[in-house]
Amino acid sequence: MTPPLDDPTHEILPPRYDWQGFGFDTRQVHAGEIDEPGHGARITPVYLTAAYRFDSFAQAEARFTGADDGQLYSRNLNPTHQVAERRIASLEGGAGAIVVGSGQAAITAVLLGLAGAGERIVSTASIYSGTRILFDRTFARLGVSSDYVRDARDEAEWDAAIGPDTKAIFIETIPNPKNDLVDVVAVGRIARRHGIPLIVDNTVATPYLIRPLELGADVVIHSSTKFLSGHGAALSGAIVDGGRFDWAGSSRAFPGLTDPGAGGKPSYVEAYGERALEAYLRFGIVNDLGAALSPMNSFLLQQGIETLSLRMERHLANAAAVAEWLDAHPAVESVDFAGLPDNPFHDIARARFGGHAGSVFAFTVRGGRDAAEAFVDALQVFSRMTNIGDVRSMALHPATTTHVSFPAEERERLGIGDGLIRLSIGIETVADLIADLSQGLDAATRRVGG
Repeated sequence: MTPPLDDPTHEILPPRYDWQGFGFDTRQVHAGEIDEPGHGARITPVYLTAAYRFDSFAQAEARFTGADDGQLYSRNLNPTHQVAERRIASLEGGAGAIVVGSGQAAITAVLLGLAGAGERIVSTASIYSGTRILFDRTFARLGVSSDYVRDARDEAEWDAAIGPDTKAIFIETIPNPKNDLVDVVAVGRIARRHGIPLIVDNTVATPYLIRPLELGADVVIHSSTKFLSGHGAALSGAIVDGGRFDWAGSSRAFPGLTDPGAGGKPSYVEAYGERALEAYLRFGIVNDLGAALSPMNSFLLQQGIETLSLRMERHLANAAAVAEWLDAHPAVESVDFAGLPDNPFHDIARARFGGHAGSVFAFTVRGGRDAAEAFVDALQVFSRMTNIGDVRSMALHPATTTHVSFPAEERERLGIGDGLIRLSIGIETVADLIADLSQGLDAATRRVGG
């Protein structure tokens, strides 16, 4: 029986919208949501609008001057995006976040926001090929130079690479495709010693596996097209501001963040405090570059994040099983997977990643390019494609695709050999994946006569 309306013992509690302190699985489903009073929609609506109506002349002025932080234009603020941003910030432990059109857009916005013409960034050499191309081609044309560290464990090499004009360190937690893990804690100490921010691409690991901001990073980047979304249906990128770097107190100049704004407005640091970088990128760099995300893609990103932990459990388990199987196969020369006990990065896997190494790694088939070609062409369950982080398993030959524009000597230094195959392990039944790899390796063996 329904209790009477005046029954003092009956209380109807409102839905919860503050998820601070709740578990990861709970926050990946709920964090960032706000009340939708119009119709009570349970799923975040897709706000397909370019701009927003102002209530008055005064409100329009206030929004353009920053006195009112309400909606202005979907190039920098959109209600659908804001839910995704708050959710990703919650999962990574950041002060705030901004979503953009792709992972490349996220990297571009952060690093060009910190370094200008005549300045430099320093990065590990073993990173996603598209990022290397971005640094060496487009950044170089804009006057931003890049220095590379070959051995991320060598502090002396980092110190030698960092100069007075270095404005940021960039690393990947799990580099693609070599799976040569980087110790965020160690690199974070180097960054703090030099007074520069540490920017970490956490795409392959995701916050399910490691949260770099808790380990000394200052900014986290995602190609959220990949594991955060998981479905492979839409491009997106994300930037998470850790909120702890002292932009004003650094010995290096970050004028975009610390200089007063036009018309005597306060600097981003003065106006936004711990969320200064997020605001600077949102209303400055990202707005100016136009790297806006479609609200529909933002909606699809949120749908993916809701199942992140469940998918990652299967990704990690399948990857470990496949790597162990490949490691024992006579047609395989080597396996670049830090989860294997004899891998040179296994100690980092244990110390920072709970013994895991993600689900994107490489292996080298015996017989070089001919064997690799036969292997790839014999696959039927694995998709021959360039993406990673999908629920579907994928295979690619880096030397003739992602790294084809690299000079031969640089490919050799990076370990991108003619027999190297990159795998992104999905969530299918692992026995089916191994059977498909087996028929591929059989074809490779027949091709080279061994």
